[in-house]
Amino acid sequence: MDHFYTLVFVVANVLSYKCVGCSLPLPNFIILFADDLGFGDLSSYGHPSSLTPNLDKIASNGLRFLDFYSSSPICSPSRAALLTGRYQTRSGVYPFVFVPASRGGLPLNETTIAEVLKPSGYATAIVGKWHLGVGPKRMYLPTNQGFDHYLGVPYAHNQGPCQHLTCFPPDIKCFGMCDQGSVAVPLMANTTIKQQPVNFLDLEKAYSDFATQFISMSARRKQPFFLYYPSHHTHYPQFAGKGTAGKSPRGPFGDALMEFDSTVGNVIQALKDSGVHNNTFVFFTSDNGPCLMRKSRGGNGGLLKCGKGTTYEGGMREPAIAYWPGTIRPGVTHALASTLDLLPTIAGLAGAKLPRVQLDGFDMRDILFKQGPGKREAMFYYPIDPSEHGLHAVRLGRYKAHYYTEGSFLSGTTPDQDCHETAFLKHHDPPLLFDLEADPSENYNLATPKHPEFKAVLQQIQDVKAEFEEGMVFGEAQMRKGIDPALEPCCTPQCSPKPTCCTCS
Repeated sequence: MDHFYTLVFVVANVLSYKCVGCSLPLPNFIILFADDLGFGDLSSYGHPSSLTPNLDKIASNGLRFLDFYSSSPICSPSRAALLTGRYQTRSGVYPFVFVPASRGGLPLNETTIAEVLKPSGYATAIVGKWHLGVGPKRMYLPTNQGFDHYLGVPYAHNQGPCQHLTCFPPDIKCFGMCDQGSVAVPLMANTTIKQQPVNFLDLEKAYSDFATQFISMSARRKQPFFLYYPSHHTHYPQFAGKGTAGKSPRGPFGDALMEFDSTVGNVIQALKDSGVHNNTFVFFTSDNGPCLMRKSRGGNGGLLKCGKGTTYEGGMREPAIAYWPGTIRPGVTHALASTLDLLPTIAGLAGAKLPRVQLDGFDMRDILFKQGPGKREAMFYYPIDPSEHGLHAVRLGRYKAHYYTEGSFLSGTTPDQDCHETAFLKHHDPPLLFDLEADPSENYNLATPKHPEFKAVLQQIQDVKAEFEEGMVFGEAQMRKGIDPALEPCCTPQCSPKPTCCTCS
């Protein structure tokens, strides 16, 4: 009898996800995107002291991925890839990240998930960290990239002085100095600065209210919606309001993670209250691995090697959860998947047209609804600056080959010297080879004279790498367009002296 109900469930869902153009209402989409959260940071992924009841609940009632990847070990490139379904090399979002004065941004001729969905009548909103450029006349902000509504900080919240700002109540100052010499971090609504500097104690509540109101408003209008919530949590400097400050045994990092989790819970409750819970596809993951240079304030990669800034597993392999009550069966998948796959998957579910460009993502519906192996066979690992040597590593099936390795200051302080910035760029010929199923920590190189049987595996990976690189066309490097301090967002643009005069509330 159990087999019969399982069969009915699977058949019903296969029919529903192929039922594009029928009378069923279009599904809603929510992407929850954590910042600098490691593979080992959630209790559902093994952390013993993280308190994330809402994420735990969607993990237990959703599909949890164990082989899911970001496209980059650092912020801006990974966000560009998620929204466009294309490696950051194609859009030119490299090297490193955008700063407040950057001239460049995500090119306007790139097509985001929001722009894919708009022709189908979707309402679109983003709340949180954009980090894909501001630019001249604020041309790169989300409202020029397919989003109807935006509330958030246009870049990382440490990209401005923070030593005098309050990060925890009642008046605990932010840890560290953050970036000096820039304007105070602004809170923006669409293209207007609402507050500068941002009030960290109230920020998450503002985000939660914005997200839940957008959901309820869209539901009342019976309009399908796409909500993208790229959180600041758990990036340095951690912050939290009175609801979670001091509540986690993990300290400031745990408090920030709890605050993010509370917003996740509010979002799910808003779906239930609005009657659209069972018609909404929710996907959670993180932009890159933990910032290990921050020690206990930087996150945890679990058993994965290194973290942010590196192309080891800890830099790009992320926790990920797909949640859709009554449609996605709870479980765990070892299918290879990536943030790159979200755009084609969402487009397929909405019956929307794909952009007429080279995509690097694959439709994940076979994974989500059949719990099958999926269409992705390989993952390609680009470093912070991909223009120097191209790909650093390639995963094909269970095997990963490192052609280059390099540490990063972002992953310093760990006992593993391979992670540190003193581990300079090193070319490997033959490449290092690891079996990620048997050795996810990348400890035991198989490409040695003792293992001649793996020569064939290396050749297969080399062939896949060569084919991929042949089809890769690098876009103009946006970060190399340079900076112009006049582009830094300032709520009082005629004031003096800058940047310190740029304040308002």
